Amino acid sequence: MKTLSLKRLSVLALPLAALSGLGTAAHAQEWTPTRSIEFIAPANPGGGWDTLVRTVSRVLQEENLAEQNFAAINVPGGGGAVAWAQVARDSGNPHKLFATSPPIILVPLAGASRYDHSDFTPVARLITDYSIVLVAADSEYQSINDLFDALKENPRLSIGGGSAPGSMDHIAIAGVAAAAGMDAASVNYVPFSGGGDAMTNLMGGHIEAVVTGAGEAVGQLGEGSQLRALGVSSPERLGGGLEDVPTYQEQGVDYTFDIWRGVMGAPDMPEEAVAYYEELFAEMLETDGWERARDQLGWIDAYQNSEEFGAFLDEQQEQFSGVLRELGLIAQ
Repeated sequence: MKTLSLKRLSVLALPLAALSGLGTAAHAQEWTPTRSIEFIAPANPGGGWDTLVRTVSRVLQEENLAEQNFAAINVPGGGGAVAWAQVARDSGNPHKLFATSPPIILVPLAGASRYDHSDFTPVARLITDYSIVLVAADSEYQSINDLFDALKENPRLSIGGGSAPGSMDHIAIAGVAAAAGMDAASVNYVPFSGGGDAMTNLMGGHIEAVVTGAGEAVGQLGEGSQLRALGVSSPERLGGGLEDVPTYQEQGVDYTFDIWRGVMGAPDMPEEAVAYYEELFAEMLETDGWERARDQLGWIDAYQNSEEFGAFLDEQQEQFSGVLRELGLIAQ
């Protein structure tokens, strides 16, 4: 009690002007949104970005965590580049966020966007997902090796994905193909504007298979589904409805690939706004609503705050640069 009293007295002894200054500084560090937050999925509905945006927005609302509504907005095009250009023009806006994942590194490296991760404000990494290869339920391919054997015999056969050439889905399938003994550059990858478009073309018989995120495939698999999974890039089998999907490693292909997802903001977002969102998302990950959604989608929590996420993105850029060069997708 004596220590508490001394501390209290020391505060009381401060000049009134100093106390006033402290109050102003504390107030300056507090920020809350004053209008709805534009939460952008840089693709059409149905893909991983869209799933993350809508899931996060829903959980925040159901758990009454946010002062303002998170409005899900789809801005498709260029594997994310169209949305990034739009956000880049809104520097300093604390009410604009977008979902992000490896394409924020890969698309610029491939020369398809003038903006890369360093042009935006890292807010938080949220989850990790894995890559999965899907075929039609009546497909002749029963394993990932069946598919690659067919691709070796007929290089014209194509695999679709919801990201641009040289981006996440392309890297995911090229990597596993290389591990299976194929020339990665020979994979006939067809980019679509989102996972939903890729699925439509698969069901229409225009492509042989689709590579996508396991989380976004969960709801489309199961009894009576028109789709079947050939393999997943996780080191061990996943839960959440994907227990029956074998890993690539189980099929003799030594390859894993994880798809992290997070949130970024406009360039030069105020530090107070970043701190608000960091705390908001960290709190969200502790809720029952998030746990249910995460498990249903097969996601794995992988939270990083703004500073940690920024350093991670720099590391990813260095890593992916090497991978793209090895696969011949960018110049040596």
